[in-house]
Amino acid sequence: MTTSPLLDAYRLTEEPKWHPTGEEVAQFTAAYSVRLPVMLKGPTGCGKTRFVEHMASRLDRPLVTVSCHEDMTASDLVGRYLLGPDGTIWQDGPLTLAVRHGGICYLDEIVEARQDTTVIIHALTDDRRILPLEKKGELVRAHPDFQLVISYNPGYQSVLKDLKESTKQRFCALDFDYPVAEIETSIVASEADIPTSTAAVLVKIGEKSRNLRGQGLSEGASTRMLIHTGRLMQQGLTLPEACRLAMITPITDDPDMRAALEAAVDACS
Repeated sequence: MTTSPLLDAYRLTEEPKWHPTGEEVAQFTAAYSVRLPVMLKGPTGCGKTRFVEHMASRLDRPLVTVSCHEDMTASDLVGRYLLGPDGTIWQDGPLTLAVRHGGICYLDEIVEARQDTTVIIHALTDDRRILPLEKKGELVRAHPDFQLVISYNPGYQSVLKDLKESTKQRFCALDFDYPVAEIETSIVASEADIPTSTAAVLVKIGEKSRNLRGQGLSEGASTRMLIHTGRLMQQGLTLPEACRLAMITPITDDPDMRAALEAAVDACS
C-alpha cells in the first residue's frame, strides 16, 4: 500500500502491544478489507484507543486520531480557509487528510462532539464514500484505503449525549470491556513492568471498585488506572500510596466512597 507523504507523520513507528480477548483482531481486519466503518463501544480506559493503534500498525496504515469535544466544529474536522502571505489558502482538517490520502481516521469519544458536526460523516459511511467540503465547493472521494473508526462509552450516554440511530446503523460495532482477571493481570504486569503477583492484587482492587459502579461511582478503576498504579509502585510508592494517587482520588471526591476504596485496598494487600 502506498500513502501520500502528507500522512507520514501519522504512521506509528512501533506496533503497540495488544492482548487479544476474543476475535476482535480478525473481525476488525475483515471490516477493513472491505473498508466498512467500525464503531468501538466500551468503558473509559479499557483499551479502545490502543486497539485502533495496534490495528493501524498491523495493517500498515497511517492513523489520524481526533479527540472529540463539545466545542469541536465541522471546520475542525474538514478544514478551513487561513490567511497566508499570498492571501487565503485552504488547509485540510484531519478527517479530510485521511479521506484524501488513505489513512484510518479515528474519532475518539464521538458523542462528545456536537450532533450537527457528526452528521458530516454520514456520506463517508455508505456506498458513496464522499466528503463534501461546502466552504470550498469540493467533493472529496475517499481514497481506496480510507477507513473511518469511531468510539464511545455507552455508560455515559444520555438523551443529550448519544449517537443517533441513523449514525449507529452505518457502522459495524465491536464491544469492549475490561478483560477477564487473568488477561488483565498479564496486561498490567507487562505494561507497568511489575511482578505478576503485584498485578494480580491491583486487578482485584480494580474489580472491587467496579462492583461499586452505580452505588456511588459512575465508573470503577480502568485498566489504564491499574497500569498507572503499577508504574508508581515501580518508582517506590507503597500500594496504598499508589492506589490513592492513581486510582482513588481521580475517580471520586466523596469521603465515604474514598474510605470504602481504601478499605478494599487494605483487604487486598
